[in-house]
Amino acid sequence: MLFTRKHKEEEAGYPAVPDSLRSDSVELSELRKTQMARADTAPTFTPYLSLRSRLSQIWINRWTILLLLVLVRVLLMVAGAPEAVPTVSATITAEQDSDLVAQLAAMHGKIPERFGEFGGQYVPESLMDCLSELEEGFNKINNDPKFWEEYRSYYDYMGRPGHLHLAERLTEHAGGANIWLKREDLNHTGSHKINNALGQLLLAKRLGKTKIIAETGAGQHGVATATVCAKFGMECTVYMGAEDVRRQALNVFRMKLLGAKVVAVEAGSRTLRDAVNEALRAWVVNLETTHYIIGSAIGPHPFPTIVRTFQSVIGEETKRQMQEKRGKLPDAVVACVGGGSNAVGMFYPFSNDPSVRLVGVEAGGDGVETARHSATLSGGTKGVLHGVKTYVLQDKHGQISETHSVSAGLDYPGVGPELSSWKDSNRAQYVVATDAQAFIGFRLMSQLEGIIPALESAHGIYGALELAKTMKKDEDVVICLSGRGDKDVQSVADELPTLGPKIGWDLRF
Repeated sequence: MLFTRKHKEEEAGYPAVPDSLRSDSVELSELRKTQMARADTAPTFTPYLSLRSRLSQIWINRWTILLLLVLVRVLLMVAGAPEAVPTVSATITAEQDSDLVAQLAAMHGKIPERFGEFGGQYVPESLMDCLSELEEGFNKINNDPKFWEEYRSYYDYMGRPGHLHLAERLTEHAGGANIWLKREDLNHTGSHKINNALGQLLLAKRLGKTKIIAETGAGQHGVATATVCAKFGMECTVYMGAEDVRRQALNVFRMKLLGAKVVAVEAGSRTLRDAVNEALRAWVVNLETTHYIIGSAIGPHPFPTIVRTFQSVIGEETKRQMQEKRGKLPDAVVACVGGGSNAVGMFYPFSNDPSVRLVGVEAGGDGVETARHSATLSGGTKGVLHGVKTYVLQDKHGQISETHSVSAGLDYPGVGPELSSWKDSNRAQYVVATDAQAFIGFRLMSQLEGIIPALESAHGIYGALELAKTMKKDEDVVICLSGRGDKDVQSVADELPTLGPKIGWDLRF
């Protein structure tokens, strides 16, 4: 019984029991008679706990709720939703938050899903299982020495390690810091794209996939993907915007020559953005057999980290080679920025070296003050594109803007989430080079160093020249020369009548 005639609860210091609830009360007696009359049909209940036990149970519930709240906060932090977690200190930066998430993820053997507030998986439910499978597979190979031994066994095929050398005449022209060239253009297939294409193909084999799809803008990633598929005997389909097919006809033919199927995308602006859209659609309906080798550090988690991991060889080699040649780290490293694969590959190994400036050069098109550019970090705002939160070019209604660049590989309205996080933490600096300025970089590299660069790389060259002019002569700047310019020669010839007069360059006979 809950109470007794001697009222022990009063002796223990508990509140007095109302008369109506005492065992000898008339009301309770009548109630008991009614209950006894129903004893044959009424269900049996567990007797009540004592009052002391009930009070103890209430406290247990409170502690349970508190524990659940703490667990929810930790899970949200690991899942990368910092906006849902109260800030511990007003001085915590996005970079520190990203480090904390990375440490928590590392404890569970996983890669972080976000870089500060950027990253994540903004995708349909139909893709979640495949992305989870991809993340699990990548975690396994990333911690498997045998995988990396296999990957490095193809360095001779890829043309690695890449070369680093001083650009003497370019340095003399700038009149400031020493300008060094990290020659990714000398890799097999002519750009840095082979680093990621080969790595992801080996990952796809581990996952049991038999078909490969890819997107491409300038065609370099398409060529690299078609190349590794040919080597390993895998079916390859490459999606490319129809406008890029037109201006990169040479690379289209190279892909077909290598056995790949090239699908020209007629939707939207008919450029890289639309090629990514179509590649994602194709992947969704072929998840069991197909792996999507995304070409840049974009897309939903874990793609940005996968691409950065395979491209980090650029910065790692640069770091080691500068120590060998100069006995110190460079004072700045410069790379062009579109989606950001070569930039994140160059920057990441230096990201914890505060003495090294990280400078990204975006495609300014006709100028950031106009609507015709692709300078996402310089002129964009935070949003979601292709499954990831990052900086994007969008209108006031959140609709993705049309972009423009003379360079097909930089003609994209988004950027990798890690580059976005470095912008907000001020770890990296981003500047722009217009189409005309990129042509200046293209011309100077060709005529002073005898190297015809890709138009993408030409943006980085111009930015590095301007930076070097402001630095001391004993300082060093390294340019990531991300690709060669064979593919762009016809585009340059087509654009010279328009851009040539702006920079005093006339190649007419």
